Amino acid sequence: MRRYARALAGPHGDADDLVQEALARALERRASFRPDMALRPWLLTILHNVFVDGVRRRRAELTRLEVSEAVATALDAPQEHAVRLSEVRARFDALPEDQRAALHLVAIEGLSYQEAAAAIGAPIGTLMSRLGRARAALRAPETVASSGPVRLRLVGGSDDQR
Repeated sequence: MRRYARALAGPHGDADDLVQEALARALERRASFRPDMALRPWLLTILHNVFVDGVRRRRAELTRLEVSEAVATALDAPQEHAVRLSEVRARFDALPEDQRAALHLVAIEGLSYQEAAAAIGAPIGTLMSRLGRARAALRAPETVASSGPVRLRLVGGSDDQR
């Protein structure tokens, strides 16, 4: 496993961490190992998948950073637009990880709902639910701002009209 990890990670990669992560994943998923399977190919497949997952994770993070930096530097926007964009970025970063991942895969990476659901390992209905909650969380401050000042209704008070 270590030799294959070195081949995948290259001379500057951290092959030992890759092997450790693969072994941890193999232990977590030992129930999927069948006695009629060969152990070595099964472990090497897990090692390969861990490596690919890491590459994808780093690539998505770099893309996210590049897009964020490009948007921040490429726009010579008026002050209000820059502030609004900063607020949306902060709300996006504050989303729970599952909602942020779903929104990122669909909105930024351009994956279809089916592809995004497969990527995060969730049913398509769960993905759509996460997308709906994430979009609602991003829109929530805009909805309040566009509907004017928020008025609280006092039950039993002067606003109570029967």
